[in-house]
Amino acid sequence: MTPLGQLLPLNRPPPSHPTPPVISGRRGRCPPPANAHARGSFPPPPPWRRDHGLHGRFMPPPQLFRAPARPSRTPKPPGASAAGGREAQAAAVAEFVTSERVKVAAMLGLALALCNADRVVMSVAIVPLSQAYGWTPSFAGVVQSSFLWGYLMSPIIGGALVDYYGGKRVMAYGVALWSLATFLSPWAAGRSIWLFLFTRVLLGIAEGVALPSMNNMVLRWFPRTERSSAVGIAMAGFQLGNTIGLLLSPIIMSRTGIFGPFVIFGLFGFLWVLVWVPAISGTPGEHAQISAYELEYITKGQKLVKSQIVSEKTKKVPPFSKLLSKWPTWALICANAMHSWGYFVILSWMPVYFKTIYHVNLREAAWFSALPWVMMAVLGYVAGVVSDMLIRNGTNVTLTRKIMQSIGFLGPGIALLCLNAAKSPFIASAWLTIAVGLKSFGHSGFLVNLQEIAPQYAGVLHGMSNTAGTFAAILGTIGAGFFVDRMGSFRGFLILTSFLYFISALFWDIFATGERVDFDGTG
Repeated sequence: MTPLGQLLPLNRPPPSHPTPPVISGRRGRCPPPANAHARGSFPPPPPWRRDHGLHGRFMPPPQLFRAPARPSRTPKPPGASAAGGREAQAAAVAEFVTSERVKVAAMLGLALALCNADRVVMSVAIVPLSQAYGWTPSFAGVVQSSFLWGYLMSPIIGGALVDYYGGKRVMAYGVALWSLATFLSPWAAGRSIWLFLFTRVLLGIAEGVALPSMNNMVLRWFPRTERSSAVGIAMAGFQLGNTIGLLLSPIIMSRTGIFGPFVIFGLFGFLWVLVWVPAISGTPGEHAQISAYELEYITKGQKLVKSQIVSEKTKKVPPFSKLLSKWPTWALICANAMHSWGYFVILSWMPVYFKTIYHVNLREAAWFSALPWVMMAVLGYVAGVVSDMLIRNGTNVTLTRKIMQSIGFLGPGIALLCLNAAKSPFIASAWLTIAVGLKSFGHSGFLVNLQEIAPQYAGVLHGMSNTAGTFAAILGTIGAGFFVDRMGSFRGFLILTSFLYFISALFWDIFATGERVDFDGTG
């Protein structure tokens, strides 16, 4: 009879040592090697555990059970890992601050500051200009609104030009053109009122390309995890332009005359162009001084697709019908419209609100109205940093955009309702500051989302939504005056604006997305 061990051979060679393994019910227990006692690691096995003749048949050689050796670990002193993390974070911050891409964001912020300063200077100069040229209040309103005539026409065309030629070139021409219009305003006002109105319309046309150009440059220069911070830096300049224009214009006028701010701001625009053209490139790959590390970091973080690269495919008439057939497009349009409604209503009417409701003088009203824009600049950057941090930590991009935009709509809606209940100008200014400050969270919502759902059409989408925003701004500004005339108070209009904020937040949360939308039918 064949021995039992011969029925199921394992086809393994016999071991080189005579010591048999131990059959044990304990899981993971390994037999000692034959020379373990020689090394002093294990005692020699007892005689009853030897020579069972099972090697190579039922049990594999003992070497197969042996766990792989683990590398020895050097003990680290307490707090070493935390210190290493802080050093890595400090190095990342230092790299960002000294990088070429942060210079791009800073230059964009300066351009947007000039954009708003050139726009707001007329709000300060309209009173002495009306007195000097005998303008009636109604005609002064026409002069104020002439900027929006040009601004209404240019965003869509400007967005298409940005997608075709790139943000660097279009921004340079835009700043040069609106600086020329601002610089020539004093000369035009002295020649003809129609010539003066033409310079205001030209200012609006040129400034219509500013935000689409900014979005295009951020898309090209920043990885996905830093775009909210970049937009926050650029839009901080945009909001500080309001403060610069409102506070510096009266001082400059008192020293140089009515048209002093126009000349000075126009000259600063020309200076900006002289720096922008040689110092900034359209893409990181074209920059002569960018480091290899930063170029690789930007390229890897962008997750570029073929349609994002400038090619012949992108240089065509945008598919407007397809763009308008998707709900995310309408979410962007409605968000921009509501943002512009609240923005221009507060910018245009809050000085009058403080004067009529709390009976403060115009100079005090200007200070009460200027503080919120500083808060908007600060919180706009904070919102961008928080948004990028959420995405880096694994939060879904769509959820991040919805969180940011919900704060940007629900916060101002609630704050404006509280503004209605304020009993003093200081409390009212505090609620107004909260409303405008939280409104800046929308910069990390809809404003960044333009680059995400259709990077190849970001300029056109921005132009379309900006045109809708301009219509909303005109309607809101006129509507506020209508409510005041009919109801004798701003309270009803503030309640209406709060309600629109809440509806817009709901619409955004339902239809917005942070993922790329297929507008070209390529799947």
